[in-house]
Amino acid sequence: MTKHTWRMWAIYVVLAVNLSKEQVLKQACPSCSATQLCNCSSMGLDFIPPGLTSKITVLNLAYNRIKTIRSQDLQQAVNLRALLLQSNEISSIDEDSFQSLGKLELLDLSNNSLAHLSPVWFEHLFSLQHLHLQGNSYRDLGESSPFSNLRNLSSLHLGNPQFSTIRQGNFEGIGVLDKLWIDGGNLSQYEPGSLKPIMEINHMIINLQNSNIFSTIVRDILHSVIWLEVRKTAFSTPAEVQLLRVMSSCFAKKISFKQALLTDATVPEIVSILEDMPKLVEVEMIDCRLLGTGQWGTQIQAKESQTVRVLTIEKLTIEQFYLFTDLKTVEGLLSVFTRVTVVNTKVFLVPCRLSQHLVSLEYLDLSANLLGDQSLEHSACQGGWPSLKTLNLSQNSLSDLEMTGKSLSHLGNLILLDISQNNFGEIPDVCEWPKTLKYLNLSSTQIPKLTTCIPLTLEVLDVSTNNLKEFGLQLPFLKELYLTKNQLKTLPGAAPVPNLVTMSVRRNKLNSFSREEFESFKKMELLDASDNNFICSCEFLSFIQHQAGIAQVLVGWPDAYVCDSPLALRGAQVGAVHLSLMECHRALVVSLICALVFLVILILVVVGYKYHAIWYLRMTWAWLQAKRKPKRAPPRDICYDAFVSYSENDSDWVENIMVRELEQACPPFRLCLHKRDFVPGKWIVDNIIDSIEKSHKTLFVLSEHFVQSEWCKYELDFSHFRLFDENNDAAILVLLEPIQSKAIPKRFCKLRKIMNTKTYLEWPLEEEQQAVFWFNLKIALKS
Repeated sequence: MTKHTWRMWAIYVVLAVNLSKEQVLKQACPSCSATQLCNCSSMGLDFIPPGLTSKITVLNLAYNRIKTIRSQDLQQAVNLRALLLQSNEISSIDEDSFQSLGKLELLDLSNNSLAHLSPVWFEHLFSLQHLHLQGNSYRDLGESSPFSNLRNLSSLHLGNPQFSTIRQGNFEGIGVLDKLWIDGGNLSQYEPGSLKPIMEINHMIINLQNSNIFSTIVRDILHSVIWLEVRKTAFSTPAEVQLLRVMSSCFAKKISFKQALLTDATVPEIVSILEDMPKLVEVEMIDCRLLGTGQWGTQIQAKESQTVRVLTIEKLTIEQFYLFTDLKTVEGLLSVFTRVTVVNTKVFLVPCRLSQHLVSLEYLDLSANLLGDQSLEHSACQGGWPSLKTLNLSQNSLSDLEMTGKSLSHLGNLILLDISQNNFGEIPDVCEWPKTLKYLNLSSTQIPKLTTCIPLTLEVLDVSTNNLKEFGLQLPFLKELYLTKNQLKTLPGAAPVPNLVTMSVRRNKLNSFSREEFESFKKMELLDASDNNFICSCEFLSFIQHQAGIAQVLVGWPDAYVCDSPLALRGAQVGAVHLSLMECHRALVVSLICALVFLVILILVVVGYKYHAIWYLRMTWAWLQAKRKPKRAPPRDICYDAFVSYSENDSDWVENIMVRELEQACPPFRLCLHKRDFVPGKWIVDNIIDSIEKSHKTLFVLSEHFVQSEWCKYELDFSHFRLFDENNDAAILVLLEPIQSKAIPKRFCKLRKIMNTKTYLEWPLEEEQQAVFWFNLKIALKS
């Protein structure tokens, strides 16, 4: 055998091995074969799949049963940027496992079984910015610093219930951190000076139960930390708080207490400490508990050197809420505050004396509380909130708009008022308002008709989500008007609002515009009239495209059969839409066709009515349509990034969490939801097929409710042709809750097949894991 033959044989063997590895990778994790994102989470893997290549930039192996990371497992993934290994059973890592990952920026090893940390693991991770190590079983960080080579490290998460010791030298090599999170609930030994090598920490989160350890740590970070967040710490006795007196010299600008416990005995001591902090600007309390009634033993006095300007309190639980005092003891502190937020804390009254002491207050947020009409009048008494510019009273118990305006009318500097999500109902014709008011939010307040109660000084008015059937108010200074989700049938007139620049009339009942209406808006720059009932005719489209004066007009066509143009999309800019000659004379063509098929339709209706065949014929036709169109729609017909299939029982998570996260992303994703985007009056099966055909992806939100839904089964069946006939990667599975494969009904055979061949994302309940979930979902949608 010649030398050349041997060489060819060697090449063949190498190629065969590589192809075999790639086949193994594809079988273990199907998504790895298609995109740079390799999502193998929650697949029951007990090893890192072989065949990883240099094209992969994100590898998600979270929520599996991996126990060991070997040297060769990641050797070829040289371009990896993110490696997610959280929530496995990893107990050992070969020292050179990460040696080839010089471009890695995110490494998540949290919630595993690592009993120790080796500096050798991180020696070659020169680009690493985010390192998550919390939730393992190590008791310390070793004798030296495991992080000395991580010069680009930005965030570091450490700690677990067994974590007990921090030594000097553990943080050598780290100069600046954006975020340091130490979960040290059982930390019992801290060597002074351990954190001093870190010159600047923008945000430090610390969970400690030992006050002595906390005092020592704070002493080391007095001049380096900018925002100190204290979690799950109990301040029960004055003696415990005195150990925190060292904080008086801390240069932090913001202090946060989350899930902390306070008592009447400790509040004055904590306030005294915060008063002494030389650079403190903001104090934040979130989800805390207060044991007591506000009977604080000593009068709390503000000091001349105090710098605190911002106070935020969210979801504060007071055990004896209705016995709580009027807080006279803190009146001396209030004059310096410029921003105060007290949200979801059951506030039903702000004592007049407190309001009168808030002389510097410019921003006040009292949303999601219990303020009523009478209590607001007392809270906003004469002399109260004299400098206030922004007031948020949304989600309270206000019901009398006239009384609300009168209570606030003396606020001479008020510019912005948000009283949305109250229940006003009918409103009077005359109201008093602050003379300076420019922004008023009255959305979701059950108003059936607007009257001259609305102040003339407004520049921005939001009356979305009410029951309005017309709008004709005289508002000469108005620049922005939001009328989304009302019952308007005609466009508001331009004469009463001559300076209007932006108007949104989405989700109303408009069906046409007149030329006079358009020409009357002299200063209009943006008109959003999508999601209405416009009939797309050639004449109407031509009229809008050639309108003068409005830079951007958004109009959504609800009926695809009426306006069958590639760019006639819901919310598309009208200037981009072009109808053919055939579409301009569609009415004539439709009339001829209707005359020819009328008799046939009549016969079919009679037969169908008698033998109940109509439903079966329509379903068969829908199946044939789906089967005859296995390919993707042309790129010009793609309207959405994803069609979302979900059960009505899961609508709260989909519409209030997922939609807000994806559609408000930068750049935003366009999602198709049946509630919002299906064509009214059109058969639901046709809506399903059209929506899937006009979407890049099909996003299934899986739950127990999903597998019980018959319509969800149809959506799976219709998407089956794209998923399997084309052998593409159009399906994305999101698992809201664990679903056993055996528990899936037999009629969901497509779902069984998808779950056995497609990677799915699992919604984590832990808040710190949700950011990674959104990261993976967005990458999957972009792929």
